[in-house]
This record gives sequence, C-alpha cells and structure tokens, in this order.
Amino acid sequence: MLSRILSEDFPRSKTLTALLLVIVVSLALGPFLFDGIRAFTTLGMICVFIMVVAAYDLMLGYTHIVSFAHTMFFGIGAYGVAMAVDGMGNSFGAVLVGIIGALAVSFVLSLLLGLLSLRVKAIFFALVTLAVAFAFLSLVTQLYNITGGEDGMRVRVPRELGPAFRPFENSLPGIDVPTLLKGLLTQPWNIGQVWQEATFEVRFNGRNVMYYVLVAMATGVFLFLLRLVNSPFGRVLQAIRENEFRAEALGYRTVVYRTAVVILSALVATLAGAGFALINRYVNPENTLNFELMVFILLMCVIGGMGTLYGAIVGSTLFILAQNYLQDLLGWVGQYTAGIPLVENLLGEDHWLLWFGVLFVLSVYFFPAGVVGQLRIWALQRRNRKSPPPSGPEAEAVVQT
Repeated sequence: MLSRILSEDFPRSKTLTALLLVIVVSLALGPFLFDGIRAFTTLGMICVFIMVVAAYDLMLGYTHIVSFAHTMFFGIGAYGVAMAVDGMGNSFGAVLVGIIGALAVSFVLSLLLGLLSLRVKAIFFALVTLAVAFAFLSLVTQLYNITGGEDGMRVRVPRELGPAFRPFENSLPGIDVPTLLKGLLTQPWNIGQVWQEATFEVRFNGRNVMYYVLVAMATGVFLFLLRLVNSPFGRVLQAIRENEFRAEALGYRTVVYRTAVVILSALVATLAGAGFALINRYVNPENTLNFELMVFILLMCVIGGMGTLYGAIVGSTLFILAQNYLQDLLGWVGQYTAGIPLVENLLGEDHWLLWFGVLFVLSVYFFPAGVVGQLRIWALQRRNRKSPPPSGPEAEAVVQT
C-alpha cells in the first residue's frame, strides 16, 4: 500500500526517513503540538512552499529549465483569490471563481512561455522569464484601483475558515513540544510541573480547518508530482535533462514535454498562491511577486536537493524555520556570550542575516547534492561497504563490465 502511495520512490536512507517522519508528523499534528499564532503561521507557510518548491523542482531538477517567473504564477493565484473575494464577497463560490480564473490566466501565460522555449533556450529563456516577471510586478503595482498597488489587498475568507467558526464545542488537548523539551532539559526532576506547563487547550476553529485544507493540498500535490516523475513521462523529462538532442533523436517531441512541464509547474504554483492568500489573509507585491521570494524558492530547492522532490519538504522546512527562528536562537545564545566584545557583536540578533548566509554556505559545502541527495549518497556508500565482494562467476562478470 505504501509502495503504491509513494510510487515506489522511497527515501532510501534511514536518516532521511526519520527526518521526513518528524516533519510529516509535525505538520499533521501541528496545531496540537505547537502553541501560538507564530508557530501556526510557520507551519502554514511550510505547507505552501512545499507545493511551490516541488513545482519548481519539476522544472529545474528534472528538466533543467531555469525560470524566474515562478513567483509570477504564485502571485496570480494569490491575487486571483483576493480580487474575487473583494468583488464577490467572502463566500466559497467567490474563492472557487478566483482559483479557476487564476488557473486559467496562468495556463495561458505558461503556454506562451513554454512555446517561447522553442526559439529561446538556456540562460536566454531565464532572462526572458525574468523580464516577464518584472513586467507583471510593475503592472500589479501600478493598477492601484484593482490590486491595491503596493498597499496590497486584505483577503476576507468565508466564515467557516475564520476564527469565529467553531466546529467543536469543547476545546481539545494539546502539548507544546518546545515548552516540554525545554522543561525536561532544565527541570528533569520535576516532570509533573513540566507536563502541566506544556499542556494547553486547542480552541479548534475555522483557521485550523483552513490549515488542514492546506495540509491536504500539499499532500495531494506532492504525491501527484511524485507519481508523475516516476511515470514514463517523468523518465522522458530526465532524458531531456541529461541530453535533449538524444531524446529528440529517439523520437520524443521535447518541446511538448518542456511546455507541459512549464504549464504544470505554473498551475501548481498558482494553487499554492491561492492557499497562501487564504491562510495569510493579506497579499501585496512584496510577499507574492518580489524577486527576493524567487531567490528564496531557488535556495529551498538547492538546500533540499534538486531532482528529488523529497527535497521540497526538507528544504522548505529548514529554510522557513531558519528564517523565522534563527533570530530567537541568536538571542538565546547571546545570553551566554554577553560581555565578550567580538563574540557578543557577531552573535547579536541584528546579525541574523549574516548567520543565515553562513548556514547556507555550510549546507552547500557539506551537502553539495542537497540534504536529500547527500543523505542518499551516504546511505548508498554504507550499503556498498557492508555488501560482500563478488566471487566466482559474479566477479568475472564485474570485471568484464
């Protein structure tokens, strides 16, 4: 059963399997394991960017198509929902119209970009997509009466997705894992008090409903893309990545496959943008269309591991956690380095971007194939060392090959 769900594409590393299990369980039980709106927002953003990065990895990691217009489609999904709700009211019908309209616009634009790859390839195609993305950003910024310009738009969600909606009358029990771990480290002799401080009541409301809709979307998109890359279609994509000329010589119309990948990636990014608008409830050019966001998506893809899809889960989680909690970590470390002149300044909370860059450089140095790719390589090396050397006819076959 699990083999069919994962399309026989397993993590192939015990460490990676454990890491993925921790991430999946944390996302599945997030509202019951982490207290506070900040943790809730962080979990929601991880779900959103798992979809975005997985879609981008389909282009970059599996087909070697470099595009800088990915955030444009993400923004189309977010603004599509925002404008539909603003014009039609906060109903599920308006949300559906916004999503369908955004998908239609993304389909047309991505089709044009895909056909453009007939004549423009490699870095020139990337530059064209960059120009298109900047043109779209400028258009959204200038159409103040429609998009709100730089001020953005507030997204009014349906009542069933808001905090006023309570599907359950009674609160549900929850355990704040960070508080529990902190208490066990500082007061291991007082387990009862630590447990009491870590428990909290979950007032399950419409925001939690929206979160689990987002979890379901991320799960469905990931499993669909995992099935896709392990299908004959995915094998052709990998053949195009390795040698496009040879794939054409074998009879595959590579332009059809490249265009299909661009369209599919754009539609997934649009769907993720719609989810972002519903859970964030505010969209503007900075958080949906900014070029900095495109760089972040690229970094998540590289950190997780290009051409793995599992890298989208790991890369998005590590990047967003570092982005949201690295400053707090430096503040905690700073308590123990106060008074040391140079160290105190370097480990200050204001220098979190410096350490953010250092962590990225270290991740690339120690994990050149990405976290997922490198863990798989190390696991394969361990299996090869444990396997006995061939003998007899098997040894002769190895020598001949």
